[in-house]
Amino acid sequence: MIVNLAPPPRRSPERAATSGDPAQEVVICGPRESFRWAVHDYPHHLAKWHCHPEYELHLVQSTGGRMMIGDHVGPFEPGCLVLTGPNLPHNWVSAIAPDVRVRDRDMLVQFTSSFAETLGSGFAEFAEIRTLLAEAAFGVEFTGGTAEAGRRKLCEIGEAHGARRLLLFLEMMADLAADRSERRTLSHCAPALGLHTPSSRRLDRAIAFIGAHYLDDLALPEVAAVCNMEATAFSRFFKRQTGHNFSFFVNQLRVQRACTLLAQGDRTITEICYDAGYNNTANFNRQFTLVCGQTPSAYRETARGIRRATDVTAKKVWTMAAKGVAAGAIDA
Repeated sequence: MIVNLAPPPRRSPERAATSGDPAQEVVICGPRESFRWAVHDYPHHLAKWHCHPEYELHLVQSTGGRMMIGDHVGPFEPGCLVLTGPNLPHNWVSAIAPDVRVRDRDMLVQFTSSFAETLGSGFAEFAEIRTLLAEAAFGVEFTGGTAEAGRRKLCEIGEAHGARRLLLFLEMMADLAADRSERRTLSHCAPALGLHTPSSRRLDRAIAFIGAHYLDDLALPEVAAVCNMEATAFSRFFKRQTGHNFSFFVNQLRVQRACTLLAQGDRTITEICYDAGYNNTANFNRQFTLVCGQTPSAYRETARGIRRATDVTAKKVWTMAAKGVAAGAIDA
């Protein structure tokens, strides 16, 4: 028997960083958020070859290296700003030593297709943004003043709250869409509408089952059985694919439902506790405070205050718009 003792051929960093099916990230927006803003270090469990159904605007704040967007492989430098569309795999690999950790390398926003459609439907002024979102299916890199404007707005969004946060997002998207000469598409092909790898199909089954049963007394072995996996193996698989452990993911869904119920009506905290899938108010209060940083009662008061302030702001905007239309009619 002849044994080949020669070392296997080394894979290029690009091939290693894109080998296998892309992991599927599960994006969870926080309470009172229409889109997700985040920063993270590098290396990070989400800094890998992955994709998700959401759009993502991704800023690399420091280091250089190689980026993989769909079938595109190319260099990136600090300030690299890229918009990826739904299910387009992506990864940024920094050229750093193995034992180095880069704080806050990445800053990003993620938002769903339905959120984008809600903003764009019925407004002729959003035509340029709709064009940009269509191009994002191939990945879009911004340059020049457009990239700098996007970077500034992205930083401001991280400091903003409530309606101001949404307004900054709209301003940012308008800035990014304004000048087509300062952006380029990256990948030669766009992904299919859905992913069809074994891992993604298995994860889809798990998430669909969780979505249908998270208000029940849901246990990890039940979900594992849906995927034909042992509980321990499924736990590792779910963490690797989504970046979250099972209990954290379920708790986030329950807290989000509780936030919706607290903001929309006058039901008691106890009623909302059970309707959100919790078995006792003590655990509900503890988990809710852990996620939101305040008690359910305090959240309700905050949500009501934001709603009142938003209503007042909307009335002012519409009043100013009406006056502008009237003045234009008089001038005409």
